[in-house]
Amino acid sequence: MLWLKTFHILFVMSWMAGIFYLPRIFVHFVEGQKAEQQVDRLAIMGQKLYSFMTIMMMIAIGSGLWLWLGFGFTGGWIHVKLLFVALMLGYHFWCKARVKEMQAGHLDHSGVFYRWMNELPLVLTVVILIMVVVKPF
Repeated sequence: MLWLKTFHILFVMSWMAGIFYLPRIFVHFVEGQKAEQQVDRLAIMGQKLYSFMTIMMMIAIGSGLWLWLGFGFTGGWIHVKLLFVALMLGYHFWCKARVKEMQAGHLDHSGVFYRWMNELPLVLTVVILIMVVVKPF
């Protein structure tokens, strides 16, 4: 189980790397368009990053379910963790919609909006980590 836990952490870290970086691409895309710069490459980068992080997400979720089945339901912390993982999945799919908008040549919000949205997965991650490490209840 320790090997599985190690790989689960690795794939979660890889997924989070994409989750934390993709909104920065959104910022550069929006601000680049505003400055009348060429942003086609950013749309391609966003699509490739989203594809990579989706694979990492699927493996992280799969290994997490396997760990969950191995350790079972113990404590209320797991329910809070799963809620915040579900919120992270929602954020992941929100990013997918933004990537599709980039592919169409536009994003509907400002760079400031995407900067703030970039902070949301950090908050979700902090709560998940507290639940997993501290197990407060």
